[in-house]
Order: sequence, then C-alpha cells, then structure tokens
Amino acid sequence: MAQTEPSVTPKFEDPKFGFNYYAERLNGRAAMIGFFLTLGIEYLTGKGLLTWLGLQ
Repeated sequence: MAQTEPSVTPKFEDPKFGFNYYAERLNGRAAMIGFFLTLGIEYLTGKGLLTWLGLQ
C-alpha cells in the first residue's frame, strides 16, 4: 500500500503570543530605538545613562 501526499496544505493561524515573526520584529525595533535614545541622552548631557538615572 503506497502512501500519497496530501493535495492541500492546511493553513494555520499565527500564534497570538510567544515567539513569532511579528513579535520578534517589533522587539528588535524597540531595542534599536532604545539604544539610539540612550546614545542621544549621553551625547546631550555629557554623562552616562547610569549617572543620568542617578544610579552611579
């Protein structure tokens, strides 16, 4: 008895939470924005971020 391949590929919905393409892309963009804002704060104030936040 030979096995046959299905003729239709089932369509699954993207997961609503967890590791998915949209969440990872959004997280990467937020990280880039945060990094450049940190560089801007350090450049404008002349102090590091920890000093600006009062942690050092």
